[in-house]
Amino acid sequence: MSKSLYDTLEVSQNASSEEIKKSYRRLARKYHPDINKEAGAEEKFKEINAAYEILSDTNKRKQYDQFGDSMFGGQNFHDFARGQGNVNLDDILSQIFSGGLGGGFGGANFRNTGFNGFSSGGFDFGNAGFNTQNQPNLDINAQITIPFITAVLGGKHSVKVQNQSYDIKIPVGIKNGETIRLKGKGKTMGTQNGDLLLKVSVAPHPQYSQEGDDLTKKFDLPLKTALFGGKVEIETLQKTITLKVPKNTKNSQRFRVKGLGAMNRKTKNYGDLYLEANIILPDCDSIPNELKIALEKYL
Repeated sequence: MSKSLYDTLEVSQNASSEEIKKSYRRLARKYHPDINKEAGAEEKFKEINAAYEILSDTNKRKQYDQFGDSMFGGQNFHDFARGQGNVNLDDILSQIFSGGLGGGFGGANFRNTGFNGFSSGGFDFGNAGFNTQNQPNLDINAQITIPFITAVLGGKHSVKVQNQSYDIKIPVGIKNGETIRLKGKGKTMGTQNGDLLLKVSVAPHPQYSQEGDDLTKKFDLPLKTALFGGKVEIETLQKTITLKVPKNTKNSQRFRVKGLGAMNRKTKNYGDLYLEANIILPDCDSIPNELKIALEKYL
C-alpha cells in the first residue's frame, strides 16, 4: 500500500516521532517561501506542512497507516495536491479527514492554521527569522473574580471555563487587571496547545479597601475609649494586634501599622495597614438622666 506522506517528509514508514520532526524542520527551512523563491517552493512547503500535521499526530498517523494513499483516490500525495489546481486544498483535505469523502481521519482541520491554511506543526519559524503573522492563536481568554483575602494572601481558587474546572494557585499580592497563565490549557490543533489566560478581578471586601500595596480597614471604637484613650484588639489579615488609642480620638482618625499591608510581588516588600476609627455612640435612652444632663451641659 503506497504511503506517500512519508516520502513527502523523506522518512521511512517506521520513523520515530523525533525523526519525523527533525526531517520536517529541515524541509520547512528549505522550502519556506520567505526563504526559497524558486518556482514550486510554496506548493512544496504546503505539502510538507500537511504531511507533518498528519504524521505528527498519533491518531491521525495510525489511521493513515491503515488506509494509506487510498485516501487520495489512490494517487500519491504529491500528485493529489498538484491535481487540485486552484481548488483550496485545505477544504478538500478537511472533507477527506472528517470522513466526508469516504476517508478515515477523525476531524483533522487545516483551515486557518498557518501559511495558506497549513499549520507550522509546532516548529517555531520566529526563531528562524520566518513570518509568524499567520500562525494560529490557540489561546483562550477569560475573566475570573477572586475573593479579596485570597488576592492579598494568595491561595487556591476554583474556576470553570468553557465547561472545564480548574483549581488554580493564586499568587500572594495579585491585583486587579493582572493575568494568570495556565500553560497548555487553551485550544488544541494537531500537536499544538494554546494557553488559558485568566484576567483577574478582585471582589470588594466589606471591611478592607486597597490602594497600591497599602490596605485600609475600619474598626469600631467605643466612645469611652475614644474620649479617654485605651487599648483595642483588632484582627488583621495576618494576625491579631493590640492598638493603643490616645484620648480625644476623632471619628475616621487613621492609625498606621507598618508591614501589614499587601505584598508587592516585584519587590517582595509589604505595604502598610491603615486602621480607621469608627466611633460607636451609646444609645441615648440607656444613659442615666444625671449623665444626660451633664452631657447636655458640657457638650
